Amino acid sequence: MNGKQRVALAMRHQIPDRVPVMCQLSLGHYFLNLRGRLKPYDIWFTSEGFAEALLTLRERYRFDGILINLPGRDPDWRQNITSLEERPDGGAVIHWRDGGRTIVPPDDNALYEPSADPARPDFMAFDPDHDFDRLDEYPAYTWGVYHTPFLVDKTPGLLLDPPEYFFRTLDLVRAAVGDTVSVHGEVFSPFTHFLELFGYQESMLGLVLDSGKAEAILDRLADATIAWGAAQARRGVDAVLISSAFAGSGFISPGMYAQFVMPYERKVVDSLHAAYPGLPVYTHTCGRLGDRLELLADSHTDGVDTLDPPPLGDTELADAKARIGSRLFIKGNMNAVALLSDTEQDVMDRARSALTAGKPGGGYILSTACSVAPRVEPWKLERLVDLADEYGRYD
Repeated sequence: MNGKQRVALAMRHQIPDRVPVMCQLSLGHYFLNLRGRLKPYDIWFTSEGFAEALLTLRERYRFDGILINLPGRDPDWRQNITSLEERPDGGAVIHWRDGGRTIVPPDDNALYEPSADPARPDFMAFDPDHDFDRLDEYPAYTWGVYHTPFLVDKTPGLLLDPPEYFFRTLDLVRAAVGDTVSVHGEVFSPFTHFLELFGYQESMLGLVLDSGKAEAILDRLADATIAWGAAQARRGVDAVLISSAFAGSGFISPGMYAQFVMPYERKVVDSLHAAYPGLPVYTHTCGRLGDRLELLADSHTDGVDTLDPPPLGDTELADAKARIGSRLFIKGNMNAVALLSDTEQDVMDRARSALTAGKPGGGYILSTACSVAPRVEPWKLERLVDLADEYGRYD
């Protein structure tokens, strides 16, 4: 049985030969572990570089699936550069024609620093019936939230028809793996778009000051999420992940989750399910989820990714399996931070514990709770498939 088959069965609560293994890697992990082969800025700014990074480390770690969490990049991006400064540590600083610069560390996400504070709309003055046609006036917000706003084509309204180059990384990865590896795309939740549109402080105030307007805006933003998810489905992804990182209890209450997150994620999930029957759609939410697991399941999502254990989160895998395991597949729960200092015995114990709790009845994918940190030693990830073979086999 190959990785694509394994993950497909797990996502449908059927029984594969063993528990599949699929971790999401931080960009810094790619940068560090491909140094000498790829420049960090080529991984960040080129479709070809990111595709090569995804494929190389998937092969090294023998993961059953790949998450493509950046869109393809504009092939003409270098025309916007005025200078590129290579750093001795492997990072770089790129200066752009718009006067801003991007700092690309050797071990972390790139950071764009604009030449002046970019404009955002004023929530209280924003008219959801008319002002979406003026989104091109607000360079701080980019459809897709990909941290390079000046490099993404701006349109007067919500970008509902992605440019062709957005699919380049996906096409390269799918061509390379064929039908052997599960390939997943990623979209940002309407709530994440909302936060990025108005800024985090302004957004949170807006939820309280005018909840009706916030709901109207979230409903429109869901259309952008649906558009990118549907576009990836048409291009052949095996599943779509909704990245809803800021919906845990460290950020909003269960009541706010029920009002401002769940209905709009349900709109996304229902739309994708209706258009693409059988396409798994699942949700990534960081932090503490113990008080909202059932609410998350009410979004009609097919699965949940991360389930951070204590101390970063509050979810024990056995408890989550008992509460929502019949409704959702589960991916994650291995402590991603502890993995930085784990010994070989720690890695074995942590994986065995997750497999013991997650394996029964199917519907589990072995993974770190959140992205693998940049400086996690590769041998720890190389051990996971062996451990799944040893402790995650089904009779």
